[in-house]
Amino acid sequence: MGRTDTRTNELQGKKDARLSITEVVGEEEDVPCNVPDDVPEGQGKTDLYKAIGVAAFVAIIVGATNSKWVADHQDLALILVFVFGYAGIILEEELAWNKSGVGLVMAVMLWTIRSLAGTEAEVSMELERQLADVSQIIFFLLGAMTIVEIVDAHQGFKLVTDNIKTTSNKTLTWIIGGTTFVMSAVLDNLTSTIVMISLLRKLVKNPDQRKMLGAIVVIAANAGGAWTPIGDVTTTMLWISGQITTFPTMKELILPSVASVIVPLALITAFASEENDVVEPPSNCEGTELAPRGQLVFFAGVACLLFVPVFKSVTGLPPYLGMLAGLGVLWLLTDAIHYGEENRSMLKVPDALARIDTQGILFFLGILMSIGALDEAGLLKDLAVYLDQHIPSQEIIATVIGLVSAIIDNVPLVAATMGMYDLSQYPQDSSLWQFIAYCAGTGGSILIIGSAAGVAFMGMEKADFTWYLKKVSPWALAGYVAGVGVLLVQKTLMEGFDMTVLPSVASMNLPM
Repeated sequence: MGRTDTRTNELQGKKDARLSITEVVGEEEDVPCNVPDDVPEGQGKTDLYKAIGVAAFVAIIVGATNSKWVADHQDLALILVFVFGYAGIILEEELAWNKSGVGLVMAVMLWTIRSLAGTEAEVSMELERQLADVSQIIFFLLGAMTIVEIVDAHQGFKLVTDNIKTTSNKTLTWIIGGTTFVMSAVLDNLTSTIVMISLLRKLVKNPDQRKMLGAIVVIAANAGGAWTPIGDVTTTMLWISGQITTFPTMKELILPSVASVIVPLALITAFASEENDVVEPPSNCEGTELAPRGQLVFFAGVACLLFVPVFKSVTGLPPYLGMLAGLGVLWLLTDAIHYGEENRSMLKVPDALARIDTQGILFFLGILMSIGALDEAGLLKDLAVYLDQHIPSQEIIATVIGLVSAIIDNVPLVAATMGMYDLSQYPQDSSLWQFIAYCAGTGGSILIIGSAAGVAFMGMEKADFTWYLKKVSPWALAGYVAGVGVLLVQKTLMEGFDMTVLPSVASMNLPM
């Protein structure tokens, strides 16, 4: 989650620096290094101790990885490394270790342990197979994040946000929720959250009102991202790996996603105080201007994102190729429209590539390769068999995954699930994959730390865990449960009310 805070701070600082982009762009100055002139006394010795500690830690890891015990107890060693590594990811703030670095070290350790159990040729083949799958997701995210960054550099999102005008808090609640829901379906939930929170700072002066509206943005962003393949990284993972396809997913998840945002909005507005319904905008808020040709770049960027599922449906080629094609077209377009404008380099793709969340991409690489090692060892299959034997319903498993994603990052959860269940057992677009796509995408709204959107909101508005738990979590949970209910009803209707299905539905023993 540290990557999201970094991403938020970078984007917010970038927006503040472009208050008048037509005038400011190009006035770049050399930025001095942020190194203090005077190093505190004893700092060098402290740094030496830290370096020795890290070196010792690495030496212990290398020694333990190559021990005979690890070779004889490979499965247990893999589980221990993954558990400790994942604990380091969860506790990154307390340990002051970035989770991207932890994820990369964990992945290398797991594959090193895996190499002790097979020949070099076998492990190399497994590694190449996993890397081929993971690289598709990495290239897709790289292209999508760069396109969004280019649109944002041109202030293109102002075309959406500037049309929101109201003085009623309840009306603004529905407008913000609906706008975020639609925006997140086309872009992604993190970017939509950052854009909408920035907008709220221009619309709402009262910090308490703005905080509650920001929480609504989180719920709507996660719900909007769950029903399209490009709206959330977990649905993107399922889409690229072949578990779900575009139009069946949109058709099956649109109503549950709508329910998961309408129910919280209705409850929040129903219990809102009438005295605080008037929204007062900040008195000193000045709007920013669109960059040159910002409108053109906005529509071109959105068209490139929407082109991806069309490209996959028409050609049958992997989605990342469509995303890279869109990035290439936008790259050529921005080079052409800004040709000769040397003072506007920040509006071009090379500068955008330097601003995207690279450490977030490396985190995905580390965690997905870690899951791949567990998959090749057969541990995920064993877990799937255990769950099938002890939990009577796949719907319950998916629902639990969604609840757990409120605490644990949903990326490794979904990656593990993809390895647990085979497409031969649960074919493409089966109800299990649709349930997982919905539950993993919306379950993170239950707690503020459960999604990238929530962490971004936490950093931008200084919202704390306890406030969100008391004020928002009950409504978010109600929306999540409502969406699960809609999914179950849809499944029953699609099965044509076959009476043979009713006993199996009743045997789920869902809590009332």
